[in-house]
Amino acid sequence: MIAMQYSFTLPADYDMTRIDERIAAKGHMLDGFPHLKFKAYLSAKRKDAAYTSRHNLYAPFYIWNEADGASAFLSNQGFEAVTGSFGRPNLDIWLPLSHSETDNITKSQFATRQIAPIAPNASIADLHARMEDAISDARKRGATAAFAGFDPQTWRHIFFAMWPILPTHLDENNQIYHIGYIAQ
Repeated sequence: MIAMQYSFTLPADYDMTRIDERIAAKGHMLDGFPHLKFKAYLSAKRKDAAYTSRHNLYAPFYIWNEADGASAFLSNQGFEAVTGSFGRPNLDIWLPLSHSETDNITKSQFATRQIAPIAPNASIADLHARMEDAISDARKRGATAAFAGFDPQTWRHIFFAMWPILPTHLDENNQIYHIGYIAQ
């Protein structure tokens, strides 16, 4: 299993309904894609009544059962169309530390993501244990899915969670997204 995310920062005056319409029209096209556990079509809007974001973003998040699925996706025509519209993004790839998913994943309306550096002297085993605790806590607070992982190239870790309602008491370092569609 691996996680993957790319993000497009859009202009401050970008009409984000175009992203919503794109997701509504094309989101279903990844349903049943080989080796895809799920893809959350994520967006964040600078001027949103439910939460604030520094930028307008389109930032899909993927969980792949196998790396072959990610490779096949990145070489298909659908991804070529995205890069044709928005340019070729930098990809973040995350190895799993812990994850959880409920049967209610499709009821998710919001996602939160936090990325932090891993200190040079930090134990990955200790990080793994902390992330398992964080996943358990997120489930208790109503998360429908959660993923914790790390990138051994940049030595950063991620905590990503999906929610049916926006949780309270979020750390200010969380990026909040609206989920437009979940492909499985």
